[in-house]
Amino acid sequence: MEEKATVDKYKDKIITIPNLMSMARICIIPVIAWLYLGPRNYLWSAILIIISGITDVLDGMIARKFNMKSDVGKVLDPFADKATQLTMILLLMTKFPLLILPFAISLIKEIFMALTGYMVIKKCNVVMGADWHGKVATVVVSATIFLHFLWFNITPLVSNIFAILSTAAVTLSLVLYAIRNFGYLMGKGDMNKY
Repeated sequence: MEEKATVDKYKDKIITIPNLMSMARICIIPVIAWLYLGPRNYLWSAILIIISGITDVLDGMIARKFNMKSDVGKVLDPFADKATQLTMILLLMTKFPLLILPFAISLIKEIFMALTGYMVIKKCNVVMGADWHGKVATVVVSATIFLHFLWFNITPLVSNIFAILSTAAVTLSLVLYAIRNFGYLMGKGDMNKY
């Protein structure tokens, strides 16, 4: 009962440690873009991406360990993830054109998730978090991004393989999220899950 009270204590909070970490990840994005496109400092771009990834893992761990889960965090954390991913893929597309595939599918997925997620909140009063397939897609896309940033002269074959893997993972996630979100909108979702 005490744990439930602690969770409820942070449910409506905006300023929490995990949320501040998510905000910091958003603020790092333009710095990475400037380093990559301006001075073309790929090493520091990669270092900042790694720092961003570490804070992403840490904010989730802190939210769970200290029961700091909030409705804002359920929106802000994935937004920071996707804004980072989409921007990084967009930067990489300047050197690796096939990355337009995961970029385009990711953009479609995020627009779809924003629209249907908003509709689910309005109709069902449920703020949904990420499902397993969304996390898998995030890992695959993140691996693709890290690989391209760290391996400055990646071979076209390896680059294309990772572009295709990322596209497949994001497409699968989009389909499964569509099934989930439309299920909620039609009254077939598990309200107790979130």
